[in-house]
Amino acid sequence: MSEETHNLSEAPIEVQIAVDLIQLLEENKIDNKIAIKALQIALTDFESKTQKND
Repeated sequence: MSEETHNLSEAPIEVQIAVDLIQLLEENKIDNKIAIKALQIALTDFESKTQKND
C-alpha cells in the first residue's frame, strides 16, 4: 500500500468521499464549470434534506 493510499484510508470519511467525487469527475472528463454547478446542486439538495431532518 502506498503512503498516499495509507494516509487517505486514515483521513476523515468526508475527505475520502471528496477525493472519490473528484476522481469520478476527472476520470469522466467533466468540464470544471459543469462539475461545480453539479456539485452546487447536490450540496443544495443535501442541505435541504438535512434541514428537514433537524
